[in-house]
This record gives sequence, structure tokens and C-alpha cells, in this order.
Amino acid sequence: MILSQRLKKVKRGEIMSLLRMKEIRAMNDEDLQKTLMDVKSELMHENAISAMGGSPPSPGKILKLRKNVARILTVINERKIKQKVGDK
Repeated sequence: MILSQRLKKVKRGEIMSLLRMKEIRAMNDEDLQKTLMDVKSELMHENAISAMGGSPPSPGKILKLRKNVARILTVINERKIKQKVGDK
């Protein structure tokens, strides 16, 4: 499935599956930032539901979202380090 199709499904409220590192590395910096904001906002929404005492529709969704955030941040940091090494 193409990444843009996955992101469209997220906007419709469906569960975002784990993004693969291959897909994340294929994104440009702007797409990474946009995806990170989308995933973080969805994670915040799920955490708010569980904090209010409600049960989330999918219990594993919070874990998947947290992993997606970590993977995206990893790629962003890798690119920053690569850029610093390239500047020296």
C-alpha cells in the first residue's frame, strides 16, 4: 500500500499500521514533519480517551502510534547527524 493511501485512511479514523523504516526513509523532510504531527495528534487523542476512563476502540493502537513516533524521530535525527558530518 502506498504511504499516501495509508495517511488518507488515518484521516478517516482508521487505525494506522506501523510505518516501515523503508517508507519513512523514502519521505522528504517536509513529509516527515507532517506525518509526525499527524501521528502525535492521533496519539494525543487516544491518550485523552484512555485518560477519561473510556476504553479505546483498539487497545494496541497507542503502542503502534508510539512506535511510529519513535521511528520518525529516529530518521529525523539520523538525517541531522548525517548533515553535521557532511558539513565538517
